[in-house]
Amino acid sequence: MACATAVAVVLSASAAQAQAISAEEAEALRAQIRTMKAQMEAMEARLNAAAPAADAAAASTQNTAPAGTPALAAGTAAPATKQKAKDETAIEWKGSPQFAQGDRLFKVKGRIQADANYVKGPGSLNDKGLGFSNEMRRIRLGAEGALGAGFDYKLELELSDNAVDLVDTYVGYHNGPWQVRLGNQNSFQSLDELTGDTSGSVMERAAFTDAFNFERRLGLAFQYGKGPWLAQAGVFTDDIGALANDSDGVDGGDENNSYGLDGRLVFAPKLGDLQLHFGGSAHWRRLGRLAESDTRYRQRPYVHSTNTRLIGTPVMNVSEEDHYGVEFAAIRGRWHAAAEYHALTANRVDASTVTFQGAYAETGIFLTKGDHRGYKEGIFRVEKPAHPMGEGGMGSLLFTLRYDWLDLNDRDIRGGTQNGYIAALVWEPIQNLRFNVNYALMDYTGAKALPSGKTDYNAQVVGTRFELDF
Repeated sequence: MACATAVAVVLSASAAQAQAISAEEAEALRAQIRTMKAQMEAMEARLNAAAPAADAAAASTQNTAPAGTPALAAGTAAPATKQKAKDETAIEWKGSPQFAQGDRLFKVKGRIQADANYVKGPGSLNDKGLGFSNEMRRIRLGAEGALGAGFDYKLELELSDNAVDLVDTYVGYHNGPWQVRLGNQNSFQSLDELTGDTSGSVMERAAFTDAFNFERRLGLAFQYGKGPWLAQAGVFTDDIGALANDSDGVDGGDENNSYGLDGRLVFAPKLGDLQLHFGGSAHWRRLGRLAESDTRYRQRPYVHSTNTRLIGTPVMNVSEEDHYGVEFAAIRGRWHAAAEYHALTANRVDASTVTFQGAYAETGIFLTKGDHRGYKEGIFRVEKPAHPMGEGGMGSLLFTLRYDWLDLNDRDIRGGTQNGYIAALVWEPIQNLRFNVNYALMDYTGAKALPSGKTDYNAQVVGTRFELDF
């Protein structure tokens, strides 16, 4: 329409001027008009061809801009889209909802473990803590997340032994291979202790981890990992319960001035499909005022639901503890193996130094195809079943054999020895849910005396557990 109007105006002007010009001039003007008309038609054709792309760009701008925002040029639409994507909250299911926005994250965590166990000791051993026992081994609830700019956190409360305790509770920062954590956390004691209790191959950890009083403590920890190498170190005081005001006195509270230094080094090369793990750790602790309180090293007959200890040292006054450990593990397909040795030296206040030892070795195999043990950052991790129930499979089934040794004898201390032979079956029908059945034959020397005075005997243990972890 605009082109026709322009042509009409020019023609009218030309007609008016034609009365006063010659025939040659009129023909020249007509040639100019024809040229202008051709140029206008070409311009209009180009505009018609560009109209769909312009409409699409306008629609895209209107869809991504908030209500009432003026339409943006095509060149500024991309940054707005990227900004919106960064501000959007993504929700992912990982046993519970996980919310992520940019480099920020939040996830609710929880754990339920219920045990039903039976311990059969010698018939003449009149200990009502043996026989059948059951408990809620752990009930845990908390959260973890990332605050952005490399900062993260974790907070967990656990109900165990009818008491509520803080477990992993810290603030952390990571930058490349470096990681720093401040709060209540494990102090790099051993491979078995650091592996999560819902990632283990047997129901309970090695006997030495309990007998040597491994626990989370308040402290500052550093970690550096690059390639197959992992280095961990920290300075720690005591566990949160021992620092509470209701522990005031020789047992802790504001008079607790104990502290320690801990370090661990791991070399974990991967040779083809074989994952190897070699590790070592060293620990030193000064008990300070706690040297005036009683220290004991003792152990249950495998399961936690009984409070009976068949081997254990008498109470001692210990001023310092030094201990070290070595670690080995291997994973290849469905098969795995692991072994550790740990020795603890207790420096007594008014007596000679004594050293106690513990170790374990295990091998296991998944009976289901496609399953394997996970491994990351120097510890075993749980992996989701390759063929879970509901997707045409039965889940994963792990069978493990373990030998567990503990020696609490040295010099004048006769705490006894334990040789444990354990068979364990772990069934994980779907991710986050596991069922355990364990059998253990515990062979003791120098244990709690029978009425006859005999101290060498054995106990048989059957342990079962279901656990939900999210």
